[in-house]
Amino acid sequence: MTIPDYQSLMLPVLLLAAEGETRVPDAAEKLADQLGLSVAEREEMLPSGRQRIFHNRIHWAKFYMTKAGLIDSPARGRFVASQAGKALLATNPAFINVDTLKTYPAFAEFYASSTSGAGSMDTASAGAGESIDATTSATPEEQIDAAQAVLHQALKADLLQRILAQSPAFFERAIVDLLVGMGYGGNHENAARRLGKSGDGGIDGVIDEDRLGLDRIYVQAKRYASHVSVGRPEVQGFLGSLVGVGAAKGVFVTTSSFSAPATDFVRHLPQRIVLIDGDRLADLMIEHGVGVRVARTVEVKRLDEDFFVEE
Repeated sequence: MTIPDYQSLMLPVLLLAAEGETRVPDAAEKLADQLGLSVAEREEMLPSGRQRIFHNRIHWAKFYMTKAGLIDSPARGRFVASQAGKALLATNPAFINVDTLKTYPAFAEFYASSTSGAGSMDTASAGAGESIDATTSATPEEQIDAAQAVLHQALKADLLQRILAQSPAFFERAIVDLLVGMGYGGNHENAARRLGKSGDGGIDGVIDEDRLGLDRIYVQAKRYASHVSVGRPEVQGFLGSLVGVGAAKGVFVTTSSFSAPATDFVRHLPQRIVLIDGDRLADLMIEHGVGVRVARTVEVKRLDEDFFVEE
């Protein structure tokens, strides 16, 4: 089955909390067993890679019910159903969701304050951390990650479009910047002097793999439109050039994509050839800050539980 959203988890979490004090990790294990989640589903992470999705959804189900007064926190990291929570369960509800919680004054006040003056995209990208959208099944972290993914994909498309609009020389310099940013080539001056100056057929440049120049990586770069893929003949020609200079390592970079035969061709070669298509190229440029700059930094803060421990 798919992992239930946080609103669907509210009733199971409250039922579990009514049995006695528990913690999110313990609750996650018990509820995963009850729901029959697979090992992969239990371990699936948020796109940010910082927390398991199932744990995150249980946390927010618990948090929102705490705001409604249905759950108490008697000790650090522990929670239990309150008298109000037990009273709600006594009515045998079919489900509990945000609309249910809005019938409780404390939550209604919290809901009003958390949703006032914030648009949906601003709320998601700003990471308010406790803002609620009753129409979505995503937790705040999931909304942040989704907004980040949209922005990331848009930036990648813009990057490739701008690269295609530039000259071949600009593309070579961008590759120099990227490789140096990734730690190759020693320094920018040496890398720039070597890349684009090889003169060997099928090779656009050579760059040191390490600062001491103990090994070299040969580079081929093709600035193709997205609908023109790099085929096996081009990659095979690059391999022939590597063999001709006695090289064992090569990087083939393109702004478009590689055909399936091209990708299959390099898998079992004695030489190590890395294919970087447009999608990965854009990812690497963003990761290493090449051609992009930080426009906005968002911090999402949580309670420091250690701060509240009395010695």
